[in-house]
Amino acid sequence: MFCQTQHDSLSINKSPKKAALSALAFPGGGQLYNGKKLKASLIMSMELYSILNWYTNSDLYHNYDEQNNSTYPLPKHRYLEKRNKYVWWIGFIYIYGLIDAVVDAHLQPFENIMSEDIYLDRSSIKRKENK
Repeated sequence: MFCQTQHDSLSINKSPKKAALSALAFPGGGQLYNGKKLKASLIMSMELYSILNWYTNSDLYHNYDEQNNSTYPLPKHRYLEKRNKYVWWIGFIYIYGLIDAVVDAHLQPFENIMSEDIYLDRSSIKRKENK
């Protein structure tokens, strides 16, 4: 009642819908929309790493030569298992990025409120005491 906050006119609330659409467009897009550059780069790099490993294991599985398997350190079925594992990681990271972007956009107004300086307006207290 006696406390007032200074409102920053530059703080703009982020839209969870736009964050979701950005995250759906590409992994880390929602984090970029929310201004979380480090988190966006981590999500993008994890997604890229998973895609590259999926592609590599898929290629090794499809081009596996049964007669000359001495050039491959693993049996053929292991490349299939690894390929499938990375497909799951691709999906998991994508969904995580989507959920994280929406939650960050929803919590952004709370972060703005908590970062504002709260000060006591002494003039309003004195007016209340004089009445």
